Amino acid sequence: MRFFGTTWVEHDAGYTARRAGVAAGALTATIASCLILRFAYEGLRIAEVGGLVSLLMVVMFAVCSALTFGHTWGAFTTRPDPSRQASLRGLLAVGFVGALTAYFLRSLKEAPGESLHRQEYEAARTQHTRRTGNPAKKQRRP
Repeated sequence: MRFFGTTWVEHDAGYTARRAGVAAGALTATIASCLILRFAYEGLRIAEVGGLVSLLMVVMFAVCSALTFGHTWGAFTTRPDPSRQASLRGLLAVGFVGALTAYFLRSLKEAPGESLHRQEYEAARTQHTRRTGNPAKKQRRP
């Protein structure tokens, strides 16, 4: 939501252009990170470390990316537990391709995290309205 400010509330002030920019940036970052992983794999192949090490590296990045994708996708609809988030920090760092992919795919539908922020915003507005009410309708006691 950091790229959108409050434009996600009414979808105004360049919201669509910002969302397209975020999608393009996330896709570019995803492609660049895949190229970096490809260079790392080529480095292992050139170093002739063996098929087992290369296979383990591919499996590790694939599994971590899949887990990170699921975690990031879920974080767009519910607040993650901070202690769990801290314990998964290493896994999330290794699976950065999954996080970038989730961010890209979510930005095609809405601003990433918009539905969560919208739910919290509506709940806060409802609570504020219930708490304060309309001052013009209050009956004054003489």
